[in-house]
Amino acid sequence: MAFDIDTYNNVDFDSKTKIFFDDLERYLSNEDDFIANLANTSAFISAFFEDINWSGFYLLKNNQLVLGPFCGMPATTRIDIGKGVCGTAFEKGETLVVDNVCQFPGHIACDIRSKSEVVIPLIKNGKKYGVLDIDSGVYSRFSDKEVKILEKVLDILYKYTDFENR
Repeated sequence: MAFDIDTYNNVDFDSKTKIFFDDLERYLSNEDDFIANLANTSAFISAFFEDINWSGFYLLKNNQLVLGPFCGMPATTRIDIGKGVCGTAFEKGETLVVDNVCQFPGHIACDIRSKSEVVIPLIKNGKKYGVLDIDSGVYSRFSDKEVKILEKVLDILYKYTDFENR
């Protein structure tokens, strides 16, 4: 199965979003492996969203968030629960959108270019598994509409991915 990023060019945002969801579903529906699906999900997010410099996952292991599949520059490998944007979103069990990461108390800087961030906890059937983390070099980068798109991305991921046997 070959991915063609050019299908995202020269189409309106709603058409691009439909193509994105269709492509993601096509890829993930053919695989249930945890790591493979997280890796492809990170890649799809990086291909779809403009002005992002990091997309990936931190996964719960031994009461810490540990770096998982991602697209971007090297990153912090372990984050304590309740620390930084990722640890706080995980602890609260809610999506956090940070318009200016420099103003977030205890922000953990991985890429000095990052200015804004969105973190969505991975919660399937009431159980927390980690977080999806996306950074941008643009202040106030993430709109409510884009957060809803990312939440739908996770719904597709949950549908096809075996989180229990990872």
